[in-house]
Amino acid sequence: METLVTSPEIERYIQNLYPVEDPLLAEMNERGNKINFPLVGPLVGRLLYQLAKMTGAKKIFEMGSGFGYSAFWFALALPEDGIIYLTDQSAKNLELAKQFFTKGNLIRKAQFHVGDAIEALSQTKESFDIIFIDMDKESYPKALELAKPKIKSGGLLIADNLLWFGQVLEKKGDSATEGIKKFNQMLFNDCNFISTLLPIRDGVGVAYKIK
Repeated sequence: METLVTSPEIERYIQNLYPVEDPLLAEMNERGNKINFPLVGPLVGRLLYQLAKMTGAKKIFEMGSGFGYSAFWFALALPEDGIIYLTDQSAKNLELAKQFFTKGNLIRKAQFHVGDAIEALSQTKESFDIIFIDMDKESYPKALELAKPKIKSGGLLIADNLLWFGQVLEKKGDSATEGIKKFNQMLFNDCNFISTLLPIRDGVGVAYKIK
């Protein structure tokens, strides 16, 4: 499923500059397009991989994982003792994610939780190097409040869909749009983070926690 706010031609140009995509990631991307399932795509996936590598992340929590496309990118960047926690409301999605992680020899780096991502994160006492938010948009503000104390100093909060098909420009949008708009205001007014919104695909927020 394509979710672009930038020119598709520019996206293709950038993508063609990158090395050949991992066959399993290509298969996952193809499946997502076939069933109209929203994925971050290879441009954002490569960004996630790079950010995890640059920060030396060992522990990552995903709030909304689908069938594991973004998590697969993160897992590729993790060291041997690293771990990523996948969450999704759909057991079917996570079962498919397990299959891809097994095929990619990454299953040892993953834990899977079926259910609400906010509930799952609230129940853990651990802290994380990266928390990635890509769940129902109405819940983004609540997700930010919960994630903030669970990110280590020097860690990253990353969130997808922060331009929401351009609907953030609407004066008054639906509940999903208003959730994204509130999240953006909260994040960029929070002095605990240094935040940037990258206008690739549907907008990716990257926030560095300074305290």
